Amino acid sequence: MFYEVMPVGKVGILTYNYGDSLLPGQIVLVPVGRRVVPGIVVKKVAQPDFKTKSILKILYAKPLPEHLLKVARFISDYYMVPEGLVASLILPTGVEKKRRTRPNKTEQASETTIIPLNPAQKVALEGLERGGGGTKVLYGVTGSGKTNIYLRMALNAFKRQKSTILLVPEIALTSQLVQVFREVFGEKVVLIHSKQTEAERHLIFEQILEAEEPLIVVGPRSALFAPVSNLGLIIIDEEHEGTYYQENPPRYSAIRVASAMAKACDVSCILGSATPTVTDYYIAKKIGSLVSLKMRAKKEAKKAEISIIDLKNRDNFSRNRYFSNSLLKSMAKNLAEGRQTLIFHNRRGSAPLTICEKCGHEVICPNCYLPLTLHADTYELVCHTCDFREKVPTSCPECGSLGLIHKGFGTKLLESELKKLFPKVRVRRFDADNKKGEGLEAIYEEVREGQVDILVGTQGLAKGLDLPLLATVGVVQADAGLSLPDFAAEERVFQLIAQVIGRVGRGHLDTAEVFIQTFQPEHPVLRFAISEDYEGFANYLLKQRRRSGFPPFRYVTRLELTMKTEATVLKKMREATSVLQCNTGFLVSPPQPAFHERTAAGYSWEMVVRAKSRKELVEACKNLDKNFRVFLDPPSLL
Repeated sequence: MFYEVMPVGKVGILTYNYGDSLLPGQIVLVPVGRRVVPGIVVKKVAQPDFKTKSILKILYAKPLPEHLLKVARFISDYYMVPEGLVASLILPTGVEKKRRTRPNKTEQASETTIIPLNPAQKVALEGLERGGGGTKVLYGVTGSGKTNIYLRMALNAFKRQKSTILLVPEIALTSQLVQVFREVFGEKVVLIHSKQTEAERHLIFEQILEAEEPLIVVGPRSALFAPVSNLGLIIIDEEHEGTYYQENPPRYSAIRVASAMAKACDVSCILGSATPTVTDYYIAKKIGSLVSLKMRAKKEAKKAEISIIDLKNRDNFSRNRYFSNSLLKSMAKNLAEGRQTLIFHNRRGSAPLTICEKCGHEVICPNCYLPLTLHADTYELVCHTCDFREKVPTSCPECGSLGLIHKGFGTKLLESELKKLFPKVRVRRFDADNKKGEGLEAIYEEVREGQVDILVGTQGLAKGLDLPLLATVGVVQADAGLSLPDFAAEERVFQLIAQVIGRVGRGHLDTAEVFIQTFQPEHPVLRFAISEDYEGFANYLLKQRRRSGFPPFRYVTRLELTMKTEATVLKKMREATSVLQCNTGFLVSPPQPAFHERTAAGYSWEMVVRAKSRKELVEACKNLDKNFRVFLDPPSLL
């Protein structure tokens, strides 16, 4: 008998022979060239007119659920991805290895659990469950209790013997959600994330594949491919986050894939956010699948008192150059009353620029040709793109001058500054530079219980946290990022500011203050965020997107090419431009240097193509030089 198999790797579907009957979705071991790799049986086929190799071994008797095979085909077609790369998303690394089994915990979830909903939540729940399956957007203001709606929907699915997949944007946000879901579902909650070892992920894969009872699978985008055989619901929390788009091959959007998966299973896919992407908001509103939740869950919740501090007026900063006088006063009050302060700045490190005062030489990464960032705690210069590190030079590498200066500031500098201002205070920084055991997910309970007085961090602190002792939020430079050359720049800033404002005023305390420090106090994006006017912002941005031809009014693709010489990359870019401009329905930008122009691999250039027909855009991309990296539907151009 002959079978088409999807082997793990950069290959397409291959045909093999086997002596016994196999089912679609079974995981097998097959030879590919000189290697032996795991693969997924796609279907039985007639004997081909060429010689075939044999399937070597069946790894699991139980096949993968049918919806994963449908989704694999969808990703391959929709994102121009070889089937073998899609198989690598579904099968964990080392799936062919034998592992020590762990005893399965059989604690039953409580079906008598009552999840309280207020009138507004009940109306929202009815709206989400009306009309059967499909993708629906839950636009719920910060503190409106979206988690309780998720719990109720998951419990309803569980009672029908159906599993739920709950996606979160990153590991730091899973701890509190897992805790809440385990209170209802016990050990039926299964956590998947990238910090687990290969063996741990393999055993979890086996546990899910072999499970006879419904589960709640929680994790970042990779959890979407958990082999649950009775999927009844998909929930994507903080759906606006860019982390749901995988930039490395195989490139895909977990939002779009989840929508396709829900369609394949005829179940609901809920996209929840206080600041949904304007594209998803626009489409959901247009087709009637938008559900709004505008009432805060707790009656005692109150809007934060927001102060806008003009960074151009240095009188506001007479005590410190980074923190305004009013923000420092609020911090001191919190410390006296045992309350917490969160300082937000979306740039890590101590200083992003090291430059010579005498000759102007800028110290850059030898691999990426980008400015190196000073990390004062280790006294190193670090590249935040490739992680190149070197000790800070004592003199200018170009002219020998001792006048090297460090300009700008990041979270490490803010942390050290706060420790100088408040020497006996517990200050903790949370960003991508945290070592194992130092991240927010590792000490979340300590932070929640008030064992940290001042939290300093980047965007991870802006998302989904519910800290009962948090009284004040300070945004040290709110307009950072507004002027980036990206159609999503304003949306990203609005989301971050709106989300970080939402960390206070959640009904735990009788006070909630937010200090927004900015060079552009009148900017409409900041004004919309401060007034918590999402609809106003969405209408403002949609008008701009319609005029400029960006999503949701046109499909966008970013094409990037890297070659050894600039002349070669320019030549191939011009050839591609000529091909693409043949389609009069395309808007093709002139080729330009990529955001990271120079790398160890050579020179990188890019172009952006906008089209009303996604199908035509995909077909055109198939005719380009195979060295082009194609980013279909990217959430950002950077």
